[in-house]
Amino acid sequence: MTLTIAVDHESTTAPYEQLRAQISERARSGSLPVGYKLPTVRGLAEQLGLAANTVAKAYKALEADGVIETRGRHGTFVAAAGDAATRRAATAAAQYAEEARRLGLSREAAEAALNEALRAAYDS
Repeated sequence: MTLTIAVDHESTTAPYEQLRAQISERARSGSLPVGYKLPTVRGLAEQLGLAANTVAKAYKALEADGVIETRGRHGTFVAAAGDAATRRAATAAAQYAEEARRLGLSREAAEAALNEALRAAYDS
């Protein structure tokens, strides 16, 4: 299996974010299976024509999200991210709900604000 990533250098989305989003989506969908060894930062940077720091930034964000894990000299691998992502989303949702209640928003107003934020995030 070869990792195929396409970076649109004309896009308004930063290259590191394009890289992060594509790897995250593929890991979550299973097209990059748990345990899949990712290319080195330098190797992927060369393959994509990016600076090594750009790939390193994407890898760092993916690791913070629980999508990948670095095992020292052994490399970087796809982690069992689905559970971690679900837990983080549930925590964020609980924090949002508590903050909306604390602010005195009705349930309907809190849901409307959340739905608008989701539309902005997913439909852009």
